[in-house]
Formats: sequence, structure tokens, C-alpha cells
Amino acid sequence: MDIVCRSKEDVSLPKATMTKIIKEMLPRHVRVARDAQDLLVECCVEFINLISSESNEICSKEEKRTIAPEHVMKALEVLGFGDYLEEVHMALEEHRRETLDSPKGGGRWGKDGMGMTEEEAVAEQQRMFAEARERMMNGNFVPVKEEGEEQA
Repeated sequence: MDIVCRSKEDVSLPKATMTKIIKEMLPRHVRVARDAQDLLVECCVEFINLISSESNEICSKEEKRTIAPEHVMKALEVLGFGDYLEEVHMALEEHRRETLDSPKGGGRWGKDGMGMTEEEAVAEQQRMFAEARERMMNGNFVPVKEEGEEQA
């Protein structure tokens, strides 16, 4: 158990992913002992805990309830990792671009993967409700079959 009374199994990172990251960062001829890999994973978890804790403190001081990327970047600066801010900012921008380009992206509303604005989506939803209501009123209600479910 660690200081905050959690077992080591409660908080970890995927070993396969971490091993891949470690191997990608080193020359091909370099091998890493299993215990050294485990130590690197533990260091990463501690680093994430440290940044998360500091980000939370910064967020709380601003009387916010959600940690934003700006809080994380301020935490990095406060903890002495300011030299990495440019790379972190570039990674954040890349993540935002990828998120906007993905079918599930598009921000909260805007254009989504279906190519609809919020207004178009609401109109389509209202149209579908009206059709369903009409079918129910006319006694033509046919329940929608769930994927993998057999028709009764």
C-alpha cells in the first residue's frame, strides 16, 4: 500500500503500451530489464499523480470544478517542467485537430460526423418523434429490434 492507502494494482498504466513506448525511445540494440521497465512505469504513474495533484490545486484556487489543459500546463511550470511547455502545447493542438477531424469530434455541437448542426439535429429529432407518435396513434407501432436481438 502507498501513502494514500491504495494498492499498487489500483493505479497503473498498461504494461504493453509502456513497453512499446520505452522500446520506441531507445536504439534497437538496447535492451531494458523487466525490473527497469516496472520502475519506469511506476515513475510515470508518480509523475501523473504529481501533475494531477498540482493541477487540481491550481484549479481549486481559481474556484473551478474541472481541470483544464491550462491548469495542467501551469502545474508543469510550477513544478519546474516549464522547458516542456512548448512540446505539451504542440501535443495539445495536435490532439484538438485530431479530435475535430474524427467522426466523434466536431466540438460540442458544430458539424458532427453526420454533417449536422445543432439546429439540424434538433429538427431531425423532432421529425423522428412526430413519425413515432403518428405510428403509435395509428396502431402501427413496431418496436425497434436491438442489434443481435431476434424478432418475436
